[in-house]
Amino acid sequence: MRNIMKAAVIVLAALTIASCTGKKFQVNGTISDAKDSVLYFENLSLQEGAVVLDSVKLGENGEFSFSENATEAPEFYRLRIANQIINISVDSTETITVKASYPTMATGYEVEGSSNCQKIKELSLKQIDLMNRAIAVQQNPTFGIEVTADSIKKLVSAYKEDIKRNYIFVEPMKAYAYFALFQTLGNQLIFNPRQNSDDIKVFAAVATSWDTYYPEALRGKNLHNIAIEGMKNLRIVESQNQNLQIDASKVNTANILDIALNDNKGQMRHLTDLKGKVVLLDFHLFATRESTERIMMLRDLYNKYHDRGFEIYQVSIDPDEHFWKTQTAALPWISVRDPNSANSPVLINYNVQSIPTYFLVDRTNTLHKRDLQIKDLDAEIQKLL
Repeated sequence: MRNIMKAAVIVLAALTIASCTGKKFQVNGTISDAKDSVLYFENLSLQEGAVVLDSVKLGENGEFSFSENATEAPEFYRLRIANQIINISVDSTETITVKASYPTMATGYEVEGSSNCQKIKELSLKQIDLMNRAIAVQQNPTFGIEVTADSIKKLVSAYKEDIKRNYIFVEPMKAYAYFALFQTLGNQLIFNPRQNSDDIKVFAAVATSWDTYYPEALRGKNLHNIAIEGMKNLRIVESQNQNLQIDASKVNTANILDIALNDNKGQMRHLTDLKGKVVLLDFHLFATRESTERIMMLRDLYNKYHDRGFEIYQVSIDPDEHFWKTQTAALPWISVRDPNSANSPVLINYNVQSIPTYFLVDRTNTLHKRDLQIKDLDAEIQKLL
């Protein structure tokens, strides 16, 4: 699980394998309209994330040139100005030339000298397009919760088929195939070997190919570890499902996916137990600058409507349990925490792409609307009460 987490967080799991030959590769080019901006050249390291290898303050012509030791297996790097990023890969001693303009360098660049880098550009643009289409679905006021979730699911499914057929399975030994495995939608892996048996096979295919072409590459071994952990997890789930016996007296008929987590006093709290109340289901991270202001807004709503049947069920994904308990000790509503943090299956179930996010649940335990569909939260709560 730890290996999968690292891969998801940094998007590209990469570990530099320094060459003993002393050979170099070069990355050069121009970034126009970026005078006096600092261009960083970074390696994407599995252990440390993005590591700055070099940087340059760009002049009037925007020219730059970086050179580093060649590697024994494909390696991943990026060019970055502020939050504008160009991902590249290096196979050997090649010279890669990049031309772009700031501040649109992340989407409008040209790259020469590497077919892998050209494919990575294609994949990056496809990922951006997928994100934009998913956001458009989420913001469609005519879609309910179920339609929104189903529409996004179909978008992702079609995207995965395209990427598997036209990129990963075409040349699984290539750097761009590896890059494709770790693309994300929001904070979730698009190919998720923790929950999908088909995605495990995709990881395994690339891992096997890397074994053949780069037998000593730690990245290939990492892929094997991810695939093996995924298979173990699925077997455990399948085993539990096969042995599961349902007590008919405990079947809960609700129109919502239940959440069952311990609150800040150690008591198990079920979202479905709040049937009969209007509930604000809030996903929160207390370790942010905006947390205090948001909590004050929620407290105001709670004080105004709690006596009329309004409740807040707040799910924290803070990794530090002690910090969370300290922050929630004085809060009057239900405060629970998922120890899985950003890898919480609850986030996947509710298609949470960003934090904070909230949903309104009506008195029948049915999801009413999510935040993107609500213009006036105060008025929407009053309607349900």
